[in-house]
Amino acid sequence: MNMKSTIDTAIDQHARRFIEISRFIGENPELGHEEWQASRRLMDELLHHGFDVQCPVLGLPTAFIGTYRSAKPGPVVAFLCEYDALPELGHACGHHIIGTMGVAAAVGLKAVIDELGGTIRVYGTPAEETKGAKVPMSAEGLFDDVDFALMAHPYYTYEKSGESLAMDAVQFEYFGKAAHAAASPYEGVNALDAVLLLFQSVNALRQQVQSHVRIHGIITEGGKAANIIPDYAAAQFYIRSGNRLYTDEVVQKVLRCAEGAALQTGCTLKTSNYEFSYDELITNNTLSDLFTRNLVSMGVREEEIQVGKDHGSVDLGNVSRHCPTIHPYIQVIDEKHLLHTKEFRDLAMLDRAFEGMLLGAKALAHTACDAVSDPAVLKAIRDEFAKSLETSGA
Repeated sequence: MNMKSTIDTAIDQHARRFIEISRFIGENPELGHEEWQASRRLMDELLHHGFDVQCPVLGLPTAFIGTYRSAKPGPVVAFLCEYDALPELGHACGHHIIGTMGVAAAVGLKAVIDELGGTIRVYGTPAEETKGAKVPMSAEGLFDDVDFALMAHPYYTYEKSGESLAMDAVQFEYFGKAAHAAASPYEGVNALDAVLLLFQSVNALRQQVQSHVRIHGIITEGGKAANIIPDYAAAQFYIRSGNRLYTDEVVQKVLRCAEGAALQTGCTLKTSNYEFSYDELITNNTLSDLFTRNLVSMGVREEEIQVGKDHGSVDLGNVSRHCPTIHPYIQVIDEKHLLHTKEFRDLAMLDRAFEGMLLGAKALAHTACDAVSDPAVLKAIRDEFAKSLETSGA
């Protein structure tokens, strides 16, 4: 039996367990950093398969790292798990599949790693939708000794690992002075006016930025009553672009808009980041091509696999600056429904979706096996990573 057949057998042998875990997580959605049941189920499964498990990680109570070290030296392979849900929508982004897929891939690779040599790590990374744990994990060097990191995302089609947008999440708070809006409005300093001017300035700014920029915001506080001049108002914005350097530049432009609104109204301005900043994803194309070839060898027609697109922002972008990384998409539903919709959520709980999850786990494990077993491939992955860092200025 060859190594890939051994991997498939190991995953198939435990398929019922993996499907039950994924279904359980899907039926019990938990928000970011509150994924107590999901993280526990994934950790218990790793323990069942002989992995050592560390939890918490960096003080994050639902983050974990599962490790299996072979007796032979070799590369460090990382599989990444996500398992947080969306408010009100539950697992409409398919994280119940992502988390279990990562564990299943690790179990598959474990069946051959003692022969190949190396270390398998499974990173449990909470809160991808908000304060993604991959950000502090990356900043603290937890991926610096990883040779490559793999994860795959469920979707309505197959898609190569592509790009994502760098992002900052900025909150603007304006402090003014309350007054009776009818009797003595001239005694007040209107904080809501400042927020409205901020939105107008940002709208004017859009013409002066590059086309890959996305700026979108909401008013989170605009006053308590129509007859009171608001003494406090606040807005939250996501500011995104195709790369970190230009995102930093655009953030400064938006900050100047905010400062101008404060100056015009006489308000005091406070700015802060209300979520972590995400860097753009730097796909390792050598690793991505390897994953695509494995999908094709498993029966997926090459013409079905689309070119990678931009799907917003992911905290995996931060990981991709510390080790070679890919983030392809696996088809788990047969109707065209976008992520973050009830339709995708419901279809991603059917048997078809779990079949896609197992296929994705095998493809991830096959890709890792190929890279670990061929020094020339591993060198090509590393060389491309080093060059990409020089190009991106990371």
